[in-house]
Amino acid sequence: MSVTLLAGSATASVALATETPAAAPAATVAPTAPVENLIVGYKSSATEASSNTAAADDATAKGKKAGKKTKFDRRLGTGAALVNLGGATAPADAANVMAQFRADPDVAYVEPDTRAYAMAVTPNDTEYAKQWDLFESTAGMNVPGAWDTTTGSGVTVAVIDTGYVAHSDVAPNIVAGYDFISTSSEARDGNGRDSNPADEGDWNATDGECGVGSKASTSSWHGTHVAGTIAAATNNSKGVAGIAYGAKIQPVRVLGKCGGATSDIVDAITWASGGSVAGVPANATPAKVINMSLGGSGTCGTSYQNAINAAVARGTTVVVAAGNSNANASGFSPASCNNVINVASTNRAGERSYYSNFGTIIDIAAPGGETRRATDTPGTVTTPENAILSTLNAGTTTPGAESYKPYQGTSMAAPHVAGLAALLKSAKSSLTPAQIEAAIKANARPLPGTCTGGCGAGIADAAATVAAVTSTTPPTGGFENTTDVAIGDNTTVESSITVSGVTGNAPATLKVGVNIVHSYIGDLKVDLVAPDGTVYTVHNRSGGSTDNINQVYTVNASSEVANGTWKLRVNDNAGGDTGKIDSWNLTF
Repeated sequence: MSVTLLAGSATASVALATETPAAAPAATVAPTAPVENLIVGYKSSATEASSNTAAADDATAKGKKAGKKTKFDRRLGTGAALVNLGGATAPADAANVMAQFRADPDVAYVEPDTRAYAMAVTPNDTEYAKQWDLFESTAGMNVPGAWDTTTGSGVTVAVIDTGYVAHSDVAPNIVAGYDFISTSSEARDGNGRDSNPADEGDWNATDGECGVGSKASTSSWHGTHVAGTIAAATNNSKGVAGIAYGAKIQPVRVLGKCGGATSDIVDAITWASGGSVAGVPANATPAKVINMSLGGSGTCGTSYQNAINAAVARGTTVVVAAGNSNANASGFSPASCNNVINVASTNRAGERSYYSNFGTIIDIAAPGGETRRATDTPGTVTTPENAILSTLNAGTTTPGAESYKPYQGTSMAAPHVAGLAALLKSAKSSLTPAQIEAAIKANARPLPGTCTGGCGAGIADAAATVAAVTSTTPPTGGFENTTDVAIGDNTTVESSITVSGVTGNAPATLKVGVNIVHSYIGDLKVDLVAPDGTVYTVHNRSGGSTDNINQVYTVNASSEVANGTWKLRVNDNAGGDTGKIDSWNLTF
C-alpha cells in the first residue's frame, strides 16, 4: 500500500526572615512604582516577631512618624509581618515608611510587596502575529497559556514524513533521524535506507507518473512544515514559534517520490519508538511522541496496528491525521487504527475544514486552516492568512532557499496535537499515551462553529490540558477522596465519595479524576458506581503492562441524582502485580 502526505493546497515573591540582613539587600533600594504593602521581617529576639499586637502597634507608630496611616495586616508563612500602607502609595512616601523600619535595630529587613508576572511573554518571532492557530480565542489552540508551565523540554517528537530540509528556524531542535525509504529511485538519494533523513524532494514531473489520476507537482517539503509547527525555535527574533519549542524533532523519512510504502512506515514507527529493526542501528533518542501526517485509503491493516500497539506499549503517543477527503475517517489508514490520537482539522472560524475527514473515530480537532473556501474554485488560493504558517523551502524540485509558507490540511492539524502531547509529557513525565489522549479529550472545548459528521471531543486546548495534568487539587465544584486503598491480586476494592449540596442531577460531562498506582494496568477494571448502584466502566483491562492510571474520564451521568455516595470500584483480575487507589475525585 502506498501512503501520501495529508496537506491540502499550499499558499504560500517570597521573603525569608533572617537575623542579619545581607550586605546589600534589595530592600534598601527605593521602590520605583506605587506600593500598597510592605513586608517586614523582625529579628527573632524582638517582641514583634511573635506578637501580632506588638507588630500592629509598631506599624502604626512608624507610619505616624512618616505621615502615613499604616496598619498591620497579617503574618506571612515565613513569620514576617505584612504592613498595609492604606492604598497605593507613591514610591517616595513608601520609602519614608521603609526608612522608619530600617532605623529600628529590631527589624531584620523591610521590602515592598512587589508583584510577579507570568514569564511566558509573547514570542518575538517576526511572523508570530500570523499564527492565529496558536492564540486566537475563537479557534486557536490556547498555546501561550501553557508556556508558563511547559515548553516541551526533554521530549523528542518523531516526524514520520518526507524528511527534513535544512531550515535555520528548526535546526536548533533537530536530533538524529533516519531515512527508511528502501527504494533508491523513490528516495532520490542514490541508495536505499541510510542515516541521513534529508528531504530530497517529492516532486512528480508528469501527470500519471504515480499512477492513474496522479498529477505533476512540485516538492512539498511537507515534513519540514510539520516540524516547524511542533518545535520551531522560539524567541529567536525570526520566523514562527513552535508549539513545543523546547522539544526536539527527530526527522524520520518514509515519503519520497510517489508517497511511501507501508513496510517502510511500519519499520519507521518501530524504530522511532525505540524498537529494533534489522539492519538499522538502535535509535539513540527514542521519541515519546510520533506524528504521522500521512495516510491512504482502506481500513487499518494488521501491520500498522501491530507497529502502533508496540510503540504505545513502549510509552510513545502516536498522533495521526484524519485525512483530507471530506469522508468518514474509518475508511482511511492509519487514521482508523486503534491506539492513536486521530485528529480532524478546523478552520479559523472554528468549523470543520471543508476537506477534513470526520466520524465517530475522530478523537480531537485542531487548527488545520483553509487556504480557500469550499465554494471557491479548486486549486485557487483565496485566504492564505487563514491557513497554517510554518517553515518551508522555496525549491520547486530540489532544495532551494529556506522560506515560510501557509499550508492547509489535517497534516497541519495533527502536529498541533503532537506538540500538545509533548508539552504534557514534559510537564508530567509519568503520563502514559492513554492518559495523554484522555487528558486532551477531557479538556477540549466545543467547536464554536459546525462539524457535520463528528469532530471528536472538540478543539484541543493546550492551556486547559496542561493545567489539568499538573493540578494537585480537584477543580472547583469537586469532591475528592485521598485515602489510599490497597489493590491486591484478584481482589475488588472500593473507595467512596459522599456528594452533598449539589442541586439536581449529575451532568452529562461528569469528570472522574482517577489516580491509581499499579504496575500492570491491563489487570484492572475500573468502574464508577452511582448512588443508585448504576455502574459506569471507565477503564476495562487496557494498557497492558503500562504503569499507573492518572487521568480524567468524562461520564454521562445525567440520569443520576448528584447527591449521595459515589464509589470507585477497582477489580484486579490477575496475579503478580498489586497497587493502590491513591486518590480520585468528581467534578460536577
